Amino acid sequence: MTGVQTLTVADGEGGQRLDRWFRRHFPHIPQGRIEKMCRKGEIRVEGGRVKPATRLEDGQSVRIPPLPEADAPEAPQRPRISDADAQMMREAVLYRDDHIIALNKPPGLPTQGGTGQARHVDGLAEALKFGSDEKPRLVHRLDKDTSGVLLLARSRKSAEALTRAFRARDARKIYWAATAGVPSPRMGTIRFGLVKAPGHGKSGEGEKMHTIHPDAVSKTEGAKPATTDYATLSALGTRAAWVALVPVTGRTHQLRAHMAAIGHPIVGDGKYGGSGQENLGDGWGAQLGGEISRKLHLHARSISLTHPVTGARLTITAPLPQHMQKTWDAMEWRAADVPADPFADEE
Repeated sequence: MTGVQTLTVADGEGGQRLDRWFRRHFPHIPQGRIEKMCRKGEIRVEGGRVKPATRLEDGQSVRIPPLPEADAPEAPQRPRISDADAQMMREAVLYRDDHIIALNKPPGLPTQGGTGQARHVDGLAEALKFGSDEKPRLVHRLDKDTSGVLLLARSRKSAEALTRAFRARDARKIYWAATAGVPSPRMGTIRFGLVKAPGHGKSGEGEKMHTIHPDAVSKTEGAKPATTDYATLSALGTRAAWVALVPVTGRTHQLRAHMAAIGHPIVGDGKYGGSGQENLGDGWGAQLGGEISRKLHLHARSISLTHPVTGARLTITAPLPQHMQKTWDAMEWRAADVPADPFADEE
């Protein structure tokens, strides 16, 4: 075992999450061990307790508790990316320059690894070097079953700039969803707070977000305020709606939990809308039945932001995944019939 160490965050290392910084310095320490050391207060920044997601700043001191010595056999080699996965990742590229890459993330592919997740965007990003010495870095996330625009930075400098843009809400994200039933009013803002409810399994399976009244957020431990703008773009009677969503805040499962909270869960959302409940126009449930796919109908349609290097305004749009396109075709919903940003006139 090593002794207690104090490391200084070097110039240029600021802006990173603590756990990612830690793994770069101590690659033999697994993520679960890092999280445990944070919970126990063994890892500290400037003397204070921190979480794995805490963002570091240049020059900060990080307390490192005693660690097992790095042993060469324990340092796993990166698994080889199959030719099929490499091709899939490259075909998913929507935009690429020397500084950023934008993907149309397929539904079902996690953004990062986790329990039982060996195949994910972060690991497969090795296929997106395109001649660079390092793989592109994630700067935000999408849920596993959500498809659409996902940005990666090709350098640490670009990653820091993009992270700042997301924090400052300079990056504008518009999602498309199919909902069970039609929201009323057809355009509005949802402000329910969100609090995480633990899952039922030993690894947290079933964990989900619960909505609470905005007035109760400050009185509820762990609760965070959350705001979502929505606009109904088209509807099939009272049975289903095509809805555009803008997450003003960026909480876990925010869009899914908010739409379920107003009685119109996103189609295919078994976690928040009831996996076996069908909405036939006179009830509540996330499945429409018939030929409509049971997969989640939530898609990060577009993102607009200031380019981290050129300063130009950049808008990237992602086509719908196959299962959603089939639903759109069945409903006779067409992208050409709706504005790219239905909220533009409201601001």
